[in-house]
Amino acid sequence: MLGQLDDADQAVERIVGEAVGTPQAELWRQLSAAVQGFSKEARRLLVRKNVPTYTSRDLLRHHEEVTAIVGKMIANNYTRTLAAQSRLDQRSAQLVRESLGLLGGCVLLALVCAMFTVRITTQLFRRMEQQSSDLARVTWHMLESQETAARRFSHELHDELGQSLTAIKANVTALDPAIPPDPERLEDCRRLIDEAIQNVRELSHLLRPTILDDFGLDAGIRWLAERFGQRTGIEVDYKSSFDGRLADETETHLFRIVQEALTNVARHSGATRVTIELASNHDRVHLTVRDNGHGFQGNGASGLGLVGMRARAESVGGELQIKSKNGVAVDLWAPLNSATT
Repeated sequence: MLGQLDDADQAVERIVGEAVGTPQAELWRQLSAAVQGFSKEARRLLVRKNVPTYTSRDLLRHHEEVTAIVGKMIANNYTRTLAAQSRLDQRSAQLVRESLGLLGGCVLLALVCAMFTVRITTQLFRRMEQQSSDLARVTWHMLESQETAARRFSHELHDELGQSLTAIKANVTALDPAIPPDPERLEDCRRLIDEAIQNVRELSHLLRPTILDDFGLDAGIRWLAERFGQRTGIEVDYKSSFDGRLADETETHLFRIVQEALTNVARHSGATRVTIELASNHDRVHLTVRDNGHGFQGNGASGLGLVGMRARAESVGGELQIKSKNGVAVDLWAPLNSATT
């Protein structure tokens, strides 16, 4: 499509060059400018990764400008043909042939522009349908995740915390104020209390790590990387040159994206090493998660986890790229316009 746009632009420039000095030179100059505007907008839409649905209006507007100028040229050619025919029959035949040639070129150009407009609009509608499908899948996945989390918390509270508190109650009930306390029973109470505190802390971190609120995204990802390495035995190399603060929503989404990427590494990649990098570049923050695993297998690139990561990236106005070559690389660019100091 880009090659066809280049061919169309060159054809218009050639025709405009041939029309220099003719009465229609100004119209051809206007047509050339309108076609350049249409081509520029079409190229911008073709090379973008995430195209909002409303941007096709600008392309349609440029197409209407081209069509309007073509209409003017057609009307002008028709008037000139009638005038020339009334003055000289022999000359009129030649002018008719020239006008027909120009008319054919204009109609052809209009058809080409219409074809590009239809194709780009069709692509936009397909992307809208894909995004709608992804949104439905993410919504279902979120509901399922919430139910799973609720079930896990229920079991943790009942099996771990509930049993610890019951055992502490039994030990306290067995204590007799009239006799000295049993040191072993007291030690058991302290152990059970420590376990209950640890369980509560872990449940709290599962809901939302307090370090993310207190110290920001850099400290939150560092904590997440250390916990991941301890839990899985996979070597994690974390590098950061960004220590600022972002909006709460942005920090939460970026933290969850890293969390989901590490979960995928532990479950599917077979990797032995993970590299996480966080940096700022002008007006954007750049986050990268790479592993040395075997990459995607089958339709792994379209899993619900990756769809959710893309949805989180889009919700903060960012762009997410996922590549599978010598492992998996997740690259995220998010705006810094909501950052705080």
